[in-house]
Amino acid sequence: MKYYCTLFILFFVLSACSQSKSKGITEVSQNKFNTGVIVDVRTPEEYANGHLENAVNVNWYDTDFTEQFVAIPKDKTIYVYCKKGGRSAKAQEKLSSLGYDVINLEGGYDAYSTEKMK
Repeated sequence: MKYYCTLFILFFVLSACSQSKSKGITEVSQNKFNTGVIVDVRTPEEYANGHLENAVNVNWYDTDFTEQFVAIPKDKTIYVYCKKGGRSAKAQEKLSSLGYDVINLEGGYDAYSTEKMK
């Protein structure tokens, strides 16, 4: 019985991990962004200091965060990013649970700006 419980737990953990989609922010081409929706989940102040081209700002801390996605079709890929990756990972988890296809752009805007300066 222990064996089956262990297998079940292992399967559950592995399947939960495989559902998480993420890519490095510097690894995604602009062409990919053009096929989806780019969402910057930082605050409006952070967004005003620089953001990815064509990114829409939806503040993770807004109380109506999820309601702001109602107009986005669920068959469109949503690319989320923040400063370093923490808020966007939470946003990805939340939006994925609502049925959206979401890719977290790891490294966030900090990694993008560093790469852009090279």
